[in-house]
Amino acid sequence: MIAGGQLATNVVQFARALRAAGLPIGPGRVKDALGAVVEVGVARRDDFYWALHAALVSRADERAIFDETFRLFWRTPGAPPDSVLESAPLGRERERREVSRRVAEALAGSRGDRRAAPRRRAGVDALLAWSDREALRTKDFEKMSADEVHEAEATISALELPVADVPARRLRSDPRGDRIDPRAALRAALRAGSAAIPLRWRRAARRPPVIVALVDVSGSMSRYARVLLRFVHALTRDRGHVHSFTFGTRLTNVTRWLRHRDPDLALAEVGRVVCDWDGGTRIGACLREFNRSWSRRLLAQGAIVLLVTDGLDRDAAHGLADEVERLRRSCRRLVWLNPLLRFAGFEPRAAGIRAILPHVDEFRPVHDLESVAQLADALGRPVTPSSRGAAGTGSRSTPRLP
Repeated sequence: MIAGGQLATNVVQFARALRAAGLPIGPGRVKDALGAVVEVGVARRDDFYWALHAALVSRADERAIFDETFRLFWRTPGAPPDSVLESAPLGRERERREVSRRVAEALAGSRGDRRAAPRRRAGVDALLAWSDREALRTKDFEKMSADEVHEAEATISALELPVADVPARRLRSDPRGDRIDPRAALRAALRAGSAAIPLRWRRAARRPPVIVALVDVSGSMSRYARVLLRFVHALTRDRGHVHSFTFGTRLTNVTRWLRHRDPDLALAEVGRVVCDWDGGTRIGACLREFNRSWSRRLLAQGAIVLLVTDGLDRDAAHGLADEVERLRRSCRRLVWLNPLLRFAGFEPRAAGIRAILPHVDEFRPVHDLESVAQLADALGRPVTPSSRGAAGTGSRSTPRLP
């Protein structure tokens, strides 16, 4: 099946194809796959299959993509294209067609067969506008093909995102203001003489709020993190007062790189500096580092914090509730964006979710373009005392803790 010394090269190409199809595969897993293949050899196809499966598949929903990629990549020359490995059925026909399309595009891209095609720039208006492909608006990011992910990223990058200004501590002159400006009134009286003291007015100035994005880049969130970082880049481009962090097993400040005007170059630099992408998750430890090192300098002016994570913590939520509560007290508004909320039967059973949920202002799904549109609309609405602290003002109601 493999001639000469091409075994390692082909295994690496196979891992790249899986990654292009959506599996969170990093260099560590590729190294494990090479070691497993060396141990079992290539004499038996089923042993070879399960060696790669053990090293490259970590979740049940990744099985179908692995099966289809293995079938197409490692098929014997001259074998019929629809021969499927008997030990790895693909399931329902509709899902099989979708998986086959994603894998075919991934294989084409990994082998350099994809022809470069000019991408259309999505038109935008003052608020939000989307691609003319309506079906893409409600399609889960995790189920998108490689081309659809690129189109979704381009759509998000082209957005103009309005974020409501917030009152500042400084006052500015305003003839219709609600406060008397004594200095301006005295200056006007000196110019007019002692016969009259014309009143001058002022009101609180307004400024763009500081936005802090904390994006989970662990294995379960990597697909969503990539798209949501595009959203954060668009916010940084339009507003400027945006600070961005990624976290998995460690906290990384990526604000500097997301300020690059080109979103592709910005995300490429983020991928280069973030060392824990596709790894584990230590939410409590990362939030503790943020609260101790960054909270006072970034949240002092009433920032809006976007916490992007599924709440699945490797440390069993040790100390997480205290850190989220401290974060909530330090900011104006804490918005939790969780792709797991897309499921109709979602319940907060994981310890991390139960620790975070009581301390957030809003709990929103973020898994498709429609949910991103709802998030942008929510950021454009001013925060009032009646709305603050009302969790679950997103498109879905907030699940209650049992």
